[in-house]
Amino acid sequence: FRDHLAVFFSLMSLFIIIGLYALFLGDVVVDDVKDIAGSNARFLMDSWIMAGLLSVTSVTATLGSFGIMIDDKVKKISKDFSASPISRWQIISGYTMSSWIVGVLISIIALIISEVYIVACGGKLLGIEQIFKVLFIICLSVFSSTAVILFLVSFFKSGNAFAAASTVIGTLIGFLAGIYIPTGALPSGVQTVIKAFPPSHAAALFRQVMMEQPFSLITAPAEAIEEMKLIFGVLYKFKDKIISFSTSALILVATGIIFFILSVIKISFTPR
Repeated sequence: FRDHLAVFFSLMSLFIIIGLYALFLGDVVVDDVKDIAGSNARFLMDSWIMAGLLSVTSVTATLGSFGIMIDDKVKKISKDFSASPISRWQIISGYTMSSWIVGVLISIIALIISEVYIVACGGKLLGIEQIFKVLFIICLSVFSSTAVILFLVSFFKSGNAFAAASTVIGTLIGFLAGIYIPTGALPSGVQTVIKAFPPSHAAALFRQVMMEQPFSLITAPAEAIEEMKLIFGVLYKFKDKIISFSTSALILVATGIIFFILSVIKISFTPR
């Protein structure tokens, strides 16, 4: 956080997505759902884009914080850690915990900005219960992202490689989380890839909570609302079965645990 520019760029994806939505995408997606959502279309779509934004921020903020790990490698600071009486898993846990904390804090900032935007556009604030649910999902999403990115970062040895990977991940994450194009509008093969992508499940969890209120204001038939949820990635269906909230949460937890273990193994067997 001492590097103010790094913090700013961690939030850059947030500002870019809000800008794209406000200037270009917003009116298009709102018009698409006006027949069903009526006067609540703007509130519904604002909640949709902001929920996806939180899933992206949990990845990009964590990715930015791991730049410290790369700097330590480049500047040979990691050799000082290796020479100290600290085990590898403690060093890894230190990087992981700090990155998780940074990711959670920046995601909370993103949540505040999102709520301000929704209210400014005529929507309503989340209730207390919904806020706690969103905070719970933030913790899960950042945990999963932290473990996956730790594993990826363990392969990088230069700042240039990390910067290139950050650019690619930052570009793809919005599409894979179903932000720029609704999931249901994509080919079935792409939808399958998205459903296998952990941040997509984080996006679905955020949407289920943040879109609960606007969906409750819609008087359309239940079948039409469910179809809309499937199209916009609020719900995912696998072999004609809806993936539940708890299942998506378990996917995030399992992803975090598996990749953390892989990271420990990878770094432990890397020569000092």
